[in-house]
Amino acid sequence: MTRHPGAPTAASGPPVLASSAPVAASTSAASSLSSVSSAARGRNLYPRFPGYTPRRDGGLAAYETVLARAGFAPVAGIDEAGRGACAGPLVVAAVVIDPAGIGRIRGLADSKLLTAAAREEVYAEVLRWAIDWHVVVIGADQIDAAGLHVCNVAGMRRAYAGLRCQPGYVLTDGFPVRGLPVPALAVWKGDRVTASVAAASVVAKVSRDRMMRDLHERYPWYGFDRHKGYNTDEHVRALTEHGPCPVHRYSFVNVNRAAASSDPAAPIDPLDPMDLMTSVDAIDAMDGVDAVDLADPDAALAPVAVGAASAAGAAGAAGSGPSRTGAFGGNERRMDS
Repeated sequence: MTRHPGAPTAASGPPVLASSAPVAASTSAASSLSSVSSAARGRNLYPRFPGYTPRRDGGLAAYETVLARAGFAPVAGIDEAGRGACAGPLVVAAVVIDPAGIGRIRGLADSKLLTAAAREEVYAEVLRWAIDWHVVVIGADQIDAAGLHVCNVAGMRRAYAGLRCQPGYVLTDGFPVRGLPVPALAVWKGDRVTASVAAASVVAKVSRDRMMRDLHERYPWYGFDRHKGYNTDEHVRALTEHGPCPVHRYSFVNVNRAAASSDPAAPIDPLDPMDLMTSVDAIDAMDGVDAVDLADPDAALAPVAVGAASAAGAAGAAGSGPSRTGAFGGNERRMDS
């Protein structure tokens, strides 16, 4: 038998199929083509358009600038203060800022990163340059009745609904808010990466801190002016010694435990939640202003909203009713809820 030239001899080992090398090559080529096509499909599904992607070095204005460039201006930011506190209200703020005016707000940052004095200064700057803003106050009794997260999301919806201008886009801090009539995005740590959410966090925090200082005048033994209702050692000791007061959240475990082990503090006449938005001097100056009857269950379950627009809008609204000037001059007024 004549051996084919080039055929391997027996000593050279088992024969190698001539088609094996092309098959391996075609397999590797197919896999590379598959990876390329999957990457292309990913780019098609989630394209990155130049000029419409927030830059890492864009600062706090990166999201607002990109959204404005894409035609979604103005942008509203929504954030809350007091979510983790076991006493006092939950305060939610919505703020609309012109991207061109973000640079004018000196010191804007996450409210938790600012000192109390710095927050007051930034608060005044935000209300000076904001296109619109609105604050919603949700009392402890409503939190106990509906739940904290439900009140938080509902407060964000109400804060948006209270804006007089129509935002093109909404940025929220952490929690998605469904059902808004405009596109919205929940940004993780939004108060540290977006200017509008940072501004909302400052407005909510300063407004709530002023309320807690007012509550300290009514319940001085808890030290609300220092810990603002959060679970510090001082607050825990006062809660154990005196029991909870009407502004404590009984749905919280530590408050419920303290209520079970001691008599609650003697309640004082209910305070209109709107009065927390004003200073003591402003309250004394406004004789004849009717307060909400908190003995009415329907009135007690309705979150109180406070809002303002631009300086021109606020000036026009000033003549329609008594001005509530505790938070910031004439830019704050009571709105019908």
